[in-house]
Amino acid sequence: MRQKPTILAREIVASSRLFKVEELQLRFANGVERTYERLASKGSGYGAVMIVAMADAQHALLVEEYCAGTDDYQISLPKGLIEPGEDVLVAANRELMEEAGFGARQLELLTELSLSPGYMSQKIQVVLARDLYPESLPGDEPESMRVERVNLGELSNLVQHPQFSEGRALAALYLVRDLLTQRGEFSL
Repeated sequence: MRQKPTILAREIVASSRLFKVEELQLRFANGVERTYERLASKGSGYGAVMIVAMADAQHALLVEEYCAGTDDYQISLPKGLIEPGEDVLVAANRELMEEAGFGARQLELLTELSLSPGYMSQKIQVVLARDLYPESLPGDEPESMRVERVNLGELSNLVQHPQFSEGRALAALYLVRDLLTQRGEFSL
């Protein structure tokens, strides 16, 4: 295993309501020194959750919401922050109710994904939700979210959708499709 670089100095160079930009002065094992910047969560880092909610044996739910980063409405998986002291699966069910109007009787933590580990410290927990039932909770979204369904057998078509661009969501959908296929619960 490689030796991690030594942090020579660390400084917050910018900060907003949600994020901080941290500059790191590093020395690598070979003596080379570099300055790196990373986007770090400003909060206490409870994490986030992304839910692959299976409406039936073939279809997962997607939600449409305005995304400031792309300045457009995008479709993706339901997701959100984990509240202080909240269990990951409880957070997943709460976010599913807030964003898609469903609860799940079966929840399974699958993995943890990052978006851009070279520049961001944030990670998201991927949860599989099944045995859905109608249940809504008020959320923090400024407008209601439209719910769509995607067939796990047609994921290659999803990447052509002009409103779908989130790599983590695509990875989570493929992960679930492969997992359910291995378990004999899904076939193409």
